[in-house]
Amino acid sequence: MFVVSEKSVSRISVSVPTDLLTEFDKTVASMGYDRSKAVQLSMRNFLTEYSWTYKEKGTAAGTITIIYDHEVRGLEESLTDTQHSYGDIISSALHIHLDERNCFLVIAVKGQIKAIQKLAKELMSKRGIKQLKLITVLS
Repeated sequence: MFVVSEKSVSRISVSVPTDLLTEFDKTVASMGYDRSKAVQLSMRNFLTEYSWTYKEKGTAAGTITIIYDHEVRGLEESLTDTQHSYGDIISSALHIHLDERNCFLVIAVKGQIKAIQKLAKELMSKRGIKQLKLITVLS
């Protein structure tokens, strides 16, 4: 006898800014997905990226790409201080003003994966960071 088991499904509640949800829903609809499918895909992509990026050992080179709100008090000074404390792995940084409020920062890194991970986590924890993407290649 063949038994088919059903996968269990969990329902969650997530708080997001209204404009982010509106943009997400428009994009999801244009792709032919429903919201649940898109969130599942996003979660899988996040887990795949996290596993590859954060569990590797050795050295790597890459970028930390950030969009942040420069109106948040003390954020720019904090970003600069953090970059200075990781001078041994930061090769360079590029700062672009996107509009009156938002800045785009690309930090080139090279060094031990654990140090790069630590830098990315420290930057991501700062209030005013809207997006952060770490991309590394093993060297």
